[in-house]
Amino acid sequence: MTTTTNATPQHPADPLAADADLASQPVAYWTGVASTTVKNLLRDSMARYDVTQPQWWVLSRVAAGPATREELVAGLAEVADNPYDISRVVDQLLHRGWLAADATGGLSLTEAGTAGRAEIKALVTELRARVHEGVTDEEYVAALKVLRRMTANARRAAENR
Repeated sequence: MTTTTNATPQHPADPLAADADLASQPVAYWTGVASTTVKNLLRDSMARYDVTQPQWWVLSRVAAGPATREELVAGLAEVADNPYDISRVVDQLLHRGWLAADATGGLSLTEAGTAGRAEIKALVTELRARVHEGVTDEEYVAALKVLRRMTANARRAAENR
């Protein structure tokens, strides 16, 4: 096992930690708080339109080009809450008339689906602007790069246990 000798010691999660103490804060706590807060904002806002976040993901993927149920399930597996969510969402959107399936299983947006997606896209765009308020694109990219690196490190550590 490789350890970093210059790692900052970790302290218990403290939502009131001063900027000077943030390096000692646990990343899992802060990513969890951010994830839960942003997801709740999105999901509560989308609920007013009777749309779920997984439905938004599927509508966006299908809008980019026809896809099959299997392609959607595979492509969204990492963000879905469980392995069955995306398949259920496809059924919900078919029933709602927002998706249509062709004879080969290819899915596409219907006129109603296109209109619904446009409405939710406007909402998501507005929410994203509010969440990103005071954060430059450079800061956002830097944060994502750090999270990508930490995710890769954690996956590697899990593989080498």
